[in-house]
Amino acid sequence: MTSTELKQRLAAILAADVAGYSRLMAADERATVAALDAARAVFRIQIETNQGRVIDMAGDSVLAVFETAIGAVSAALSIQRELDASSTPLPEDRRMRFRIGVHLGDVIEKADGTIYGDGVNIAARLEGLAEPGGITVSESIRTAVRGKVNTTFEDQGEQQVKNIPHPVRAYRLGAEGSTEPKPQPAIGEIDLSLPDKPSLAVLPFTNLSGDPEQEYFTDGITEDIITELSRFHSLFVIARNSSFTYKGKSVDVRTVAKELGVRYVLEGSIRKASNRIRVTGQLIDALTGNHIWAEKYDRVLEDIFSVQEEVTQSIVAAIAPQIGATEQEKARRRRPENLTAYDLALRASANGEEANRNSDLELWGRALGEAREALSLDPRSILALNAIAQMQAWHLFKFMGAGPDAQVRWQEGVASATKAIELDPSGSQGYTRMGMLLSLAGRGNEALANARRAYELNPNDVGALLGLAYVELMEGHPERTLEHAHHAVRISPRDPSHYSTNAMRAAACFFMHDHVKGLEYALLSVGAAPNWPVSHLNHVLVAVGAGDIAGARAAFETARRLAPDYVQRRLNGESAYRRPEDAQRVTTAFRVAAGLEDPNATDALR
Repeated sequence: MTSTELKQRLAAILAADVAGYSRLMAADERATVAALDAARAVFRIQIETNQGRVIDMAGDSVLAVFETAIGAVSAALSIQRELDASSTPLPEDRRMRFRIGVHLGDVIEKADGTIYGDGVNIAARLEGLAEPGGITVSESIRTAVRGKVNTTFEDQGEQQVKNIPHPVRAYRLGAEGSTEPKPQPAIGEIDLSLPDKPSLAVLPFTNLSGDPEQEYFTDGITEDIITELSRFHSLFVIARNSSFTYKGKSVDVRTVAKELGVRYVLEGSIRKASNRIRVTGQLIDALTGNHIWAEKYDRVLEDIFSVQEEVTQSIVAAIAPQIGATEQEKARRRRPENLTAYDLALRASANGEEANRNSDLELWGRALGEAREALSLDPRSILALNAIAQMQAWHLFKFMGAGPDAQVRWQEGVASATKAIELDPSGSQGYTRMGMLLSLAGRGNEALANARRAYELNPNDVGALLGLAYVELMEGHPERTLEHAHHAVRISPRDPSHYSTNAMRAAACFFMHDHVKGLEYALLSVGAAPNWPVSHLNHVLVAVGAGDIAGARAAFETARRLAPDYVQRRLNGESAYRRPEDAQRVTTAFRVAAGLEDPNATDALR
């Protein structure tokens, strides 16, 4: 076909745009542009995977053409599924939602691949009929794919649309669709089938004290119950970060059980007044809806930790009576000696997590001060010791050991982790912190030993799993990183911090040369944390590995804009990867993305 020839043919057309794009730009231009770039990459991957071709991505819109209707619908379903999964941690008003329209009709195609005609116009009009995050298709699409794609079609009736002389019958696709059953979940999806042992989620206990200051205390008691239960190897316990996504919400326990993939749900309340405390709890079997255990405790405040033990033992007796006395004894921890120190340590942990998520150095400093104050009141506070070790590890990781006080921070972190292990040798958290700190210091074998010990002590501790996954990645075991990261996501399926898990999975895929899968993990991470530079840098790795140099350069520039000093150190070869060949591969990828090295160097990275 010459440059002037036109070709008329039947094709499936996908048209999409962002709902509320102007509002998102007005609220946060930088985050919106980053989210749009991540979404475009999802579109491109799914379009090309399903035998389609991108025609245009002008502004916030996408236009693509497919050889088959099945390919177009499959791509649309996968795109919306991935974008929805990546935006879950964000507030509703900050999520980027696309509307997608799909039509099968005649198009006129030019030699340069551009397409025109009523087929394109109808797809665009169907897009306008779609809900944010939804898909609307034409009658011709429904006829072509019915019985071949696992989705539902809701008839929206005949629609009179602009510039089309005849009405168009439209159908809204069901949200739960896929082209065919898959033995493994797609990227961003989680297999929530029930485990082969008793499975439990503990919802945040409700604070009935009427005092917002008691939220830390109430949350701390809930978290302690989760920790105690998670030590039992015979149980499957959902991690705190996922359970706490239901905090303050009125929920049906059957819905919670379905969303977390568990059989049992524990809920309760705490009322604290003066030196008295009332704790109530009830355990529900979500399969039957029956209450299998319920209790109320009225005690003096100092007895709260006895109540924790009683709650834990009652639950274990109800759902896993085969657990022996030896394991129950091993699961008991030393109780805090000072309730004021305990409350301060809880605040420090909560503020430290928020500071880490938002890279807030001021809040991080306040949290560290609270942990140190707690330790001054109770030198044997395991919670405070672990908080200090965790925060120093976070600081060193984020700034890669830079700064004149790096050694002092490392020493305080190691001393705190050492003391926590001494006081609680059956606890996983001290070993997890020690493993990460030793890895940051380049002591790989010791780091692995501590991280593995943490996992052995508590395979239900998502922090231990991710700590082990991180150390394994740094030490050159990416396949083990993926295994443990996948398990961490199952234990905490609604965890808002899994943007970092997906960034780690992307890097592991880079070292395993699985760049297509790595791109999907990287885009999930970028979509959930558009202002976190590590998400973009790991996107660079897999994009370069996949040969998408333009995408890699865009991701690199975003990371450099967010953290110029950090990125420059990475560009100069500073790396936490311990194997020289791993560190060199990473540096080469960054240099290619920065335009400092020939893109042909990517051949060695694939």
